[in-house]
Amino acid sequence: MPTYSYRCEACRKTFSLQMTIADHDRKRVKCPKCGSRKARQQLRSFGVKTSKKS
Repeated sequence: MPTYSYRCEACRKTFSLQMTIADHDRKRVKCPKCGSRKARQQLRSFGVKTSKKS
């Protein structure tokens, strides 16, 4: 399941949430610290590990 990073515009806290892509598309994110819905998604790098060698 993907992990999404957010930053609350109200209290400036950054936080991460794990959710399915379908939930991410329809859900308005709520800040766990202040409860505000003014959270903006942050860009984040990621890595992928596969089991096959190329």
